[in-house]
Order: sequence, then C-alpha cells, then structure tokens
Amino acid sequence: MLTFLRKRIRHWLDQSLFQLRDAEPGEVLLTQRRVFIVPSRPGLAFAFMLVLLFLCSINYNLSLGFGLTFLLAACAVIDMHLTFRNLAYLHLSAGKAAPVFAGEDALFELHLANRRKHARYAIWLGFIGRGMPALERAADVPGHGTSHLTLAVTTSRRGWQPAPRIRLRTRFPLGLLRAWSYWQPDSKALVYPQPEESLSTPPLPLAPVEKSDGSGVAGHQDFAGIRSYQSGDSPKHLAWRQIAKLDTELDAKLITKQFEGGAASDLSIDYEALPYGMPVESKLSRMTRWILEAEARQLPYAFRLGDQVYAAALGPAHQRACLRALALYEGQL
Repeated sequence: MLTFLRKRIRHWLDQSLFQLRDAEPGEVLLTQRRVFIVPSRPGLAFAFMLVLLFLCSINYNLSLGFGLTFLLAACAVIDMHLTFRNLAYLHLSAGKAAPVFAGEDALFELHLANRRKHARYAIWLGFIGRGMPALERAADVPGHGTSHLTLAVTTSRRGWQPAPRIRLRTRFPLGLLRAWSYWQPDSKALVYPQPEESLSTPPLPLAPVEKSDGSGVAGHQDFAGIRSYQSGDSPKHLAWRQIAKLDTELDAKLITKQFEGGAASDLSIDYEALPYGMPVESKLSRMTRWILEAEARQLPYAFRLGDQVYAAALGPAHQRACLRALALYEGQL
C-alpha cells in the first residue's frame, strides 16, 4: 500500500504540480525555488531509528545515547544541505539534435555548467512523461567546469520531435534525502520519413534522354579518361592496366574508365508521378528510399514535392534539402 501511494505521489508531482508547460530557451538556472527535497526510503528508516534512540535515551537516562542521537541528527542535517547544494544553481542549456529517420533514436545534447567551486556528483537525468524510456544517465560536474551528455528518444513519425521534459535528481552524498528539479529544454530534432524497404521499392525512375554534351549519367561511346573508383561503377569499366602499374603499398585505390557522349538518363523524384491511390506516408517513404539510393549510386536527381522544386544535383546539401521537404510536408491527396 505504501509503495502504491509513493508511486502515485511521484506521478502527481511529475505531471501536475511542478510541471513546466513551455520550453525554456537559452540557459536555465536552477534556483533554490526550483529544487525540491524529500527524505528517501533509507532516510525515513534513519529518522525512525533516531526517534527510537531518543526514546530509549529518555527511558534509561543515557547521556551517551543523547549524544549519539544528536550527533546522527546533525549528520542528517548536513546531508540535507549537501544534497540540496549538489543540485541547486546549476546552469543548463540544450545543444544540437541531429536529424534522424522515423523509427530511429533522436539524440539530444545537454550541457550542465557549474560556476561554483564545489563539484557536483551523481546527478541523474532522464526524460519523463508517458511512453518515455525509464533509462537515466548520470553526470558529474567539476567545480567551475561543464559536463555534456546525450539523452535518446525513439521517434515514431516524421516532422519535428521536441525534447521531452527532463527530471534531474540526486541523492548525494549519503542517500538519506532525494533532491530533484525539472527542465523543459528548447530543443527539437527533425525526423525524416522512414525509408521504404528496399525489397519492395521499384527501380529508380530513370528517363532516357539523348544529350550531346555528355551531362547526366555517363554514356559508353567515347573514352574520356580515368578517375578514382566510385560506389556504383560497373566492374567492367575498371582500368586494369593502370591499376596494375600502381604501387599497392602506397596507393591501393581502384581506377575506373570514364566515357562521354551517348545516351544519358534523367532521374526525377516527383511526388505527382507516384500512383494516385498510394497513401501519402507511403509516397514519402518511397521518395526517401529513392533519394538514398540515388546518393549511394552517385546519380544526380531532380526533386519535386508540391511547390518545392529542386534542379538535378547531388551531394549532402541537396540530400538534406530534399529530406527536409519530405519531413515537413503537410499536403494531402
């Protein structure tokens, strides 16, 4: 019964009384009004023992019993001060959160700064709320120093994933009392659509186009020279004569032949070109898979999603722009 009441009280404290409703931008200072402290279960047992020692000392008129009782009580008071001081006046700030795909863990960087001379030990941080993992991470913050750590949240849908509310708690040094505080960091991670499974994804939508300048995908008519091997190059185009002349101890890179002219192919990833009856999320997942495949094969691709149109390009910047457009798309069929 006591365990049930304790859990209900903790849930009420976490969700209602001291809950911060809005994100806190910038650096946050844990003032004394934001730090709460209560006895822990060992602390309640310790208090019961002190009462028992005090009553026995009165009953048997034991001077040493009174001295021991007050000595232990003084230790408890000192422990209360140290536990509170271990958490109060910490400076908190949120770092960057890298984009992830739906279903992956979003990692939120957290920074704890201690601008006082005494070090802080065994501060546990963890996300709270419905569906949040119970895993917490501990951090020690040296005097006049900082500590950095990351907390993970499993994502389930695309779009912006705000950082959940964080609880900081400590029982340092003796564990007789528990101090805690709350923080709502102003941080969010961009979640891209989950890529469609490669086995069920159709081939890239390549459209053959005759080009005289050799742009696009290289043709196979005129030999133009050699270059370093890139992922996706055909093994038939490897320049074996040049590879045989290389010193394998100094340079073990493969070399491939490069051609110009002939038929090229335009790759366009267009939302409107997908089947009409296909669900929106399935379309976005397929486009995500095509983008990743085109980047892996080093094929320049154009992109079109509603009003957002990007010319054919290749590289991390182009990939991020396309994936961001997919993540924040709000159109409907």
